Amino acid sequence: MCAVSYLNTVPLVWGMLHGDQREVFDVRFALPSECADQVAAGEADIGILPAIEMARQKLDYFPGTGIACHGPVRTILLISKVPMPEIRVLATDSGSRTSVMLARIILAEKFKNEPKLISRPAALRPMLGEADAALLIGDAALKVDPAELPFETLDLGGEWVKMTGLPMVFAVWSARSEMIQKQYTQAFIDSCDFGMARIEDIVEAEARVRGFAPGLVRKYLTEHIVFKLGERDYAGLELFLEHAARFEPLEMRKGMPL
Repeated sequence: MCAVSYLNTVPLVWGMLHGDQREVFDVRFALPSECADQVAAGEADIGILPAIEMARQKLDYFPGTGIACHGPVRTILLISKVPMPEIRVLATDSGSRTSVMLARIILAEKFKNEPKLISRPAALRPMLGEADAALLIGDAALKVDPAELPFETLDLGGEWVKMTGLPMVFAVWSARSEMIQKQYTQAFIDSCDFGMARIEDIVEAEARVRGFAPGLVRKYLTEHIVFKLGERDYAGLELFLEHAARFEPLEMRKGMPL
């Protein structure tokens, strides 16, 4: 099984690393795009996949948990040297796929702009050296303080919620339909519950390992990211894929109900 290496995945997998779910899954870590590629290649049976890749690969999802936001997400930042309608080249984080589509949707629908995209490693200065704007996600975005940047910055999670009134779902545990089994679904929920009950342990461990201030980690995991998903989250996911389908053909898959 492949899990994302970013901070926002840690509570989801805490039980798999430290709880009773250690015996259920063999977990490896990679960037979101790499997790998607591993599942597509059959190198992993299950992955916490970018929502757009779940649809592209025609996979199903395990309901109940994932990575979402109900407002500003803090780690999906569109940073531009020029006004948003004037972006002609956008450098996108090479580890991202859902966020790239979200940026395309918001730029097209809010700013009537469809810039050229170039994929680059997540480093703001080189990205802005090549392009009018940069898309940073995950830990790379968390290292940036938008208030201190001399550029226009959009939090794309917050923009989506303002635009649609629904949550934004970035990633879900995904697999081929034959792998969607109730015991796995419950194991994902139990692992998440284990992690959420031990947020202070996570804050202490991850702040030290990743070099973030504990207060930033705590605020991010408890105020910006939503890990337990319900009906409104899945309505937001379906709407996101409907918007994305204007750019490419996609098929919305349904998770197995508990």
